[in-house]
Amino acid sequence: MNDQQYWEQTKQSIIDYAMEIGIDKIGFASADPFTTLKERLIEHREQGYESGFEEPDLDKRTDPGLLVEGARSLISIALAYPSKLENPLKSEPGAYRGILCRAAWGTDYHHVLREKLDKLAQFIKELEPGALIESMVDTGALSDRAVAERAGVGFTGKNCAIITPEFGSWVYLGELVTTLPLPSDQPIEEGCGDCNICVDACPTGALVQGGQLNAQRCIAFLTQVKDFIPDEFRGKIGNRLYGCDTCQTVCPKNRRIHTNHHPEFQPDPETAKPLLIPLLEMSNKEFKQKFGLSSSSWRGKKPIQRNAILALAHFKDKSAVPHLIRLLTNDPRPVIRGTAAWALGKIGGEDAKAALEQSREKEDSPEVLLEIEKGMDFIT
Repeated sequence: MNDQQYWEQTKQSIIDYAMEIGIDKIGFASADPFTTLKERLIEHREQGYESGFEEPDLDKRTDPGLLVEGARSLISIALAYPSKLENPLKSEPGAYRGILCRAAWGTDYHHVLREKLDKLAQFIKELEPGALIESMVDTGALSDRAVAERAGVGFTGKNCAIITPEFGSWVYLGELVTTLPLPSDQPIEEGCGDCNICVDACPTGALVQGGQLNAQRCIAFLTQVKDFIPDEFRGKIGNRLYGCDTCQTVCPKNRRIHTNHHPEFQPDPETAKPLLIPLLEMSNKEFKQKFGLSSSSWRGKKPIQRNAILALAHFKDKSAVPHLIRLLTNDPRPVIRGTAAWALGKIGGEDAKAALEQSREKEDSPEVLLEIEKGMDFIT
């Protein structure tokens, strides 16, 4: 057996084991630097499109050899997740609900994919004890999407998501960097063509022609920041509590695609679409009990509570007014007090107006006072 046959056989053994442990797709690519990606990322940074959650070192983001000395190959994996609730909740009059993006419905995918990658890495080390291997899921330095595209797992759509032939873009991604010289797969020669549905449907215009994302305008990013959401985006949030799926739900490649074969990704409807008012004064313990297993919990409860306030303003839910007044009066967090003031103005009514007037006399935070004035302007 020559070297090429040996590594082909090793690759097939890795594929077989990946399927055995429940990995839906796997692809292999060279660990050469992502030179074109680096050029795009430099432009991305110059235009102010970054979220700030990324690895700041562009060299590390684009050169696997800086992460694993002697890196030769990349192994990309994908796990599919559900695109709809199996047992959707019945709507109740006045009982308004928020929604988490589908990627946050089940058990935190970081944990699930890391477990799969750890098993895969251990299997590879049993085959090749001298191999160096590093695993990454989302928070790693490399771009999961760039690795998946090079490895033939899917192509990058105009919504900036990896679109697979089998599962659309409803997939989680992760990768291994290794020193083994595994044969590469071919990238998928497909694209979006003239379709611009996702670009046109984006509520905030975050998708830039040419397949770039301005994270500073993306609702998925905005729902995760801990500060006040800029005024121009508050009305666009709707009832989204964490993330946004618009650019995926409108994609023709995702039409009629739904997978439910991973029990750990099956959503609890009450977590995926929670009632809004109970979220407002949820304790840390209650938050961990309800959202602790979801990837939506990583930023803590404040962003989700702030987004719940915006959702109540979106629905103009008058039953929320007493709850919002309590937040405006008693909550120690300026972002929550201020957003409650803004929401009270949006909902309106005499009780809301009176609460804003009273708070204006007592509030000492300039940021909250500004939000109170905005609320008063809505009412008057």
